[in-house]
Amino acid sequence: MASAGERIENPVTGERLAFVSTAADTGGELLAIEVQMRAGGRIAAAHLHPRQEERFAVQSGTIRLRVGGKERSASAGEEVVVAAGVPHSWWNEAAVEATVRVEFRPALDTETFFETFFGRARDGRTNRKGMPNLLQLFVLVADLGDSCPTLPKPPHQVQRAVARALAPIGRLIGYRAVYARHSPNHPSLSGQDRSGTGG
Repeated sequence: MASAGERIENPVTGERLAFVSTAADTGGELLAIEVQMRAGGRIAAAHLHPRQEERFAVQSGTIRLRVGGKERSASAGEEVVVAAGVPHSWWNEAAVEATVRVEFRPALDTETFFETFFGRARDGRTNRKGMPNLLQLFVLVADLGDSCPTLPKPPHQVQRAVARALAPIGRLIGYRAVYARHSPNHPSLSGQDRSGTGG
């Protein structure tokens, strides 16, 4: 369970993230983070949020976004809003670091997704783009539900169904949606196996 001021890093994608306002701070209405993206950095994959609006407010530098198949740049002082269900990705193609405030409405448990996703990258458990393997993804999607973004294809409902069917295999191997070393205060860890290693 993240707290305001906590910082995490994804060394593969080049993102450094600071939690500004968490679900607990806002009654579940808002998750606000500040992302510093190194020059040439990019998120791991295009994705969509089934039930969340995502807002990007560029504080410094310039980022490039692809939203619903259309590309555009956004510089300091500009905002881009992505509606729920719209595929999108973003990256920093500039030669300097970019800082972006990113907001998710509602917050859901997306902070846990970030802790696990970034943590797996720090553990060396992702590919060169920053994506974990499929069994880890199935566990995340099955256990975090709409708090976890999904890929643009196949349809969201199909991905959820496949994840629910195959996540038990991932759990048997040791994959978790929440790892104590990445989310030590998460309520789901109380009285449960905290040792998941996930291969």
